[in-house]
Amino acid sequence: ARAMAAEGGGGGAGRRLPPHSPSGLVLQTVEMHTGGEPLRIIPRLEAAEEAAAGLSLLSLRREVAATQDHVRRALVHEPRGHAGMYGAVVVRGGAAAAGAHLAALFLHGAGYSAMCGHAVLALGRFALDYGLVAAPSRPETAVRLRCPCGPVTAFVPWDGRCSGNPVRFHSVPAFAAATDLAVDVPGHGKVVVDIGYGGTFYAFLSAEQLGLDVCSSKTRDLVSAASAVTEAVKKQFKLHHPESEDLAFLYGTILTDGKDAFSEEPTTNICVFADEQVDRSPTGSGVTARIALQYHKGLIQLNQTRTFRSSTTGSLFTGKAVQATKFGKYNAVVVEVSGEAFYTGTATFTVEEEDPLKYGFFFK
Repeated sequence: ARAMAAEGGGGGAGRRLPPHSPSGLVLQTVEMHTGGEPLRIIPRLEAAEEAAAGLSLLSLRREVAATQDHVRRALVHEPRGHAGMYGAVVVRGGAAAAGAHLAALFLHGAGYSAMCGHAVLALGRFALDYGLVAAPSRPETAVRLRCPCGPVTAFVPWDGRCSGNPVRFHSVPAFAAATDLAVDVPGHGKVVVDIGYGGTFYAFLSAEQLGLDVCSSKTRDLVSAASAVTEAVKKQFKLHHPESEDLAFLYGTILTDGKDAFSEEPTTNICVFADEQVDRSPTGSGVTARIALQYHKGLIQLNQTRTFRSSTTGSLFTGKAVQATKFGKYNAVVVEVSGEAFYTGTATFTVEEEDPLKYGFFFK
């Protein structure tokens, strides 16, 4: 702080840093990351809490997208965010009722997701440290979250003063939506993909099918190939969700090293979601969906733990199927995903009304 004050020059000692009179929107955030993937948490968005009364979380997601999208753009896009930024709006009160400690809306560069595992791991810690759980228990506290895809429980270490790592969560029922689906990808020809659901739908295939290596190919090449697969699957395959057509969308494509059979060795993947956004973590909802596919194919048993590595940062999550269940017509599993989430700071963002780029910009 002393160095910052000194840099103010002109008798800067003791002067507050500008801006001195925020004219427009002021947004306070808590900053975290899980396995390198950022999470910008908005602890309170009054407009969302007011709208939450009487709305399902999926309806609230639509309402916030229609009326508060400037908040997402301001915080996720440049100059306050970046092409890989991710956010969460914490909703308490009305929408968080139904036995949950909090509800969450997930924000990314192109819109609003239905599920986000890296965010759930971070929000579990945040919920304890922010006092959203009335009487946390040692050594671990269950934090109940409502996500647009359904209820999710995080299990967070608690020492009586603050939260710790690793955090784990139990997913909504996860299932194999399609296996060995032949898809024609422009520029790559025929490939074979699996589609798994882990709170949101992903297409999975080995990068090798696209002439790439998930560990050594250029990220740019992996991203464009994965995006081509996503577009092709969207055109050639109709998704169905047992509960809501709002959830029947393909969120992205995950390219793997092809090591689907059970092993003690980590398996590496890269997740490309939304509008060519790259997950820096191994992807919690992706690990969930991938475990469901491996279980469906008989490659993994209940309570066998696998380790998943992000090809972008090398960070690790573990995953295991902990319970077999039914979800609509699907044989499904509840998956436990574990990882480490860390605080990186807090921020106060201001929006000056006269700023022509006040609500951010986005380019690729």
